[in-house]
Amino acid sequence: MRAARLNLETNEFALADVPIPDPAPGWVRVKVKSCGVCLTDLHMLAGQLRGPHRQTGELTLGHEIAGEVDLPGEGVENWQAGDRVAISLLHYRDGAEYTVGLDFDGGWAEYVVTPAETLVRLPDSLPFDVASIVPDAVSTPWAAITQTAEVKPGESVAIWGVGGVGTHALQILRFVGAAPIIAVDPLPEARERALRLGADFVIDPTAEDAVAKIKELTKGVGVNVAFDFVGISAIEVDLLRAAAPFGRTIWVGANTQPLVLETPGMLLFQRQQIRGHFASGPEAVPELLDLLALNRLDFSESITDSFSLEEIETAIDRLKRKVGNPVRLVVVP
Repeated sequence: MRAARLNLETNEFALADVPIPDPAPGWVRVKVKSCGVCLTDLHMLAGQLRGPHRQTGELTLGHEIAGEVDLPGEGVENWQAGDRVAISLLHYRDGAEYTVGLDFDGGWAEYVVTPAETLVRLPDSLPFDVASIVPDAVSTPWAAITQTAEVKPGESVAIWGVGGVGTHALQILRFVGAAPIIAVDPLPEARERALRLGADFVIDPTAEDAVAKIKELTKGVGVNVAFDFVGISAIEVDLLRAAAPFGRTIWVGANTQPLVLETPGMLLFQRQQIRGHFASGPEAVPELLDLLALNRLDFSESITDSFSLEEIETAIDRLKRKVGNPVRLVVVP
């Protein structure tokens, strides 16, 4: 089969012919129908990120996967060839957390093998491309909002970055009743999308002081919760500056740069909190798929474009340079 492989030692990346994998006992082989292209993949390609359980050798990238069961492994029950599935990002074994596409081969390939417990059945009404982005680009902000941040109805929220994850966060915040929702993004198209999808206010940080504007919009208090979906140290500092006393700041964007707090006392006197967030537990994916099937949430507009596996380099370049302001690009092997 064809697979897009990254050499974790030399950082060389190429499309290659590799054997079709056989599922181990308790695992399932899935024929990939759609797999997202994510900023996390770009961090992997740049050598800035590695899975904690996979540091050497070659790895097939891609962690937002939907497809059809092709071959259940020994001992697997309740799954048959042809079943429509999405693959949860994380699973747990031997007391550790493993991530598809970071710790073991992912979905930039024709087939992927994964533990049976990561499979989630897809509603017939849900297309593969939309389903594929749920395990990360949708479930990550869902868990960040409902679990890590514990956002309550009526709480004020600011989000930095209305891209592939922030766009979905905005829609979920609207769904759970946050108000007002303030979106910060330098791209005009992103701000227009934010207003269309439910933001109450948008801010261009290149044209005005985002923190000062947030304070103005919240009568000088600041927001209850502030999210960073970008992964930049300066933004993480702004989250604290924009948060109200007792406010929560949630760091979701992957950041490899150091952070310096010139006045760390703000955490003491304001009693603010910094909470980190990564991915979501397996329970988030079925919850979201049920909401999509009931038309409570709709992320169909998020699929900006699709590419064949042979066009993976083009998709990566599109995302890296933000050509066409993509929300989510997907590969269809």
